[in-house]
Amino acid sequence: MYQNTALEINEQNLQQVIEQSMQTPVVISFWAPSMPETLEVNATLEKLAREYQGQFILASLNCETQQMVASQFGVRGLPTVALFKDGQPADGSAGPQTEQTLREMLTRHLPSQEELALKQALVLVDNKEYAQALPQLRQLSAQLPNDSLVKLAIAECLIETALFDEAEPILATIPMQDQDAQYKGLVAKLELHKQAGNSPEIQQLERKLAADPDNVELRYELAVQYSQVNRNEEALELLIAILRKDMNFSDGNAKKTMMDILAALGQGNPIAASYRRQLYSLMY
Repeated sequence: MYQNTALEINEQNLQQVIEQSMQTPVVISFWAPSMPETLEVNATLEKLAREYQGQFILASLNCETQQMVASQFGVRGLPTVALFKDGQPADGSAGPQTEQTLREMLTRHLPSQEELALKQALVLVDNKEYAQALPQLRQLSAQLPNDSLVKLAIAECLIETALFDEAEPILATIPMQDQDAQYKGLVAKLELHKQAGNSPEIQQLERKLAADPDNVELRYELAVQYSQVNRNEEALELLIAILRKDMNFSDGNAKKTMMDILAALGQGNPIAASYRRQLYSLMY
């Protein structure tokens, strides 16, 4: 005997099932125990429901025992499959269905794998788990290179993890129509960082170094100041120049400062990767 594992619709739960489509698409299979072709469609839909793992709700309506409910849908023949979304019928078809045609219907209305991955990554961003979200978003940016939502999420993660140098060029690629409140907020944060990172002390050191470019002590002092305000790429450039001349400058403090910056930036950071290679080539 056929065992239906889908949600069975009746007069009592009909409205509730339709309302569920406001959050998750609902696929309804109209079937009858006496019609083998409807059982085949049910079996295929149940297979797809397991495969799609909650991306849609599978419901079924036995048209022999629930004739009054079936009449409300205007079903003319069996099997019939209907997809509801946002409380309204969005798609469907009558007659025998192949797995391929059912997949095509689902594809038209269900989020893509990229959209699902983005949704998961944005949950991490909302929970301020920026370090965990960033690698997922970077992977998505390769698949969705022109998606402003992905770019803004990456920029937010970079700013919140003090990777300001990477965030600025990403924000520069956001088209005018996508420069929303989130974009403006991120630009404002970046501007505040720039102001904090260009203190009078730093400006004075920059002027001194410009007047005395061979002064390694000044170069190291400025690198330390840069690192303290997360101007990491500029700090690394000064430090690698020092280490090319003297790996043990300041009793090894220059090398330690550089390694500390690289460790803070992490393994996945492309700027860190570049300078890490340069440092290792000097060390080994």
